[in-house]
Amino acid sequence: MKWIFLVASACLVLSGPALAMSQAECTSLWKVADVNGDGTLSGTEGDRYLAMMRIANQTVEADGTLTETRFHESCKTDIFKFAAVEAGAPLAGANSFTETQAKDRVVAYGLAKPAAMTKDENGIWRGSSMKDGKSINVAVDYKGNVVAQ
Repeated sequence: MKWIFLVASACLVLSGPALAMSQAECTSLWKVADVNGDGTLSGTEGDRYLAMMRIANQTVEADGTLTETRFHESCKTDIFKFAAVEAGAPLAGANSFTETQAKDRVVAYGLAKPAAMTKDENGIWRGSSMKDGKSINVAVDYKGNVVAQ
C-alpha cells in the first residue's frame, strides 16, 4: 500500500508544471540583453523582449524602454522563454493574428526590421526580415511558429 502511495505522489510531483526561470537565469539573460550596460533596454536591444511582452499581453512603456526591475518581473513568469518551432512549420490553418502581431513574433524570434507581411491562402503570414544584416524570407503560421527561409 505504501508503494502505491509513493508512486502516486511521485507522478503528481513529476507531472506538475515546469518551474519558472530562476533568478540566476533571469540575471544571465539580462546581462546578455543589456548590451550597453546602462540598466535599461531601449532601441534594438529591447525590441525582442518588448515584442515578447506584447505577445503575452503585458503592457509596455510608451517610450519603448524596459527597466531591469520590469525585465526580472516578466522573466520570472517565463515570458522570455524561447519556444521551439514545431516540425513541419509553417503550418496551414486559420490565422487570427494581425500583421502587427505576426511582426511581433518575428522580432521575438530574434529577427530585425520585419517588412510588410501578407497572409497567403493557407493562413500563413509571409514577408521579409533582417538577419545578420541580410534580408531573408520569413513566415508566421497560425500557431505562432516563425520560420526563416
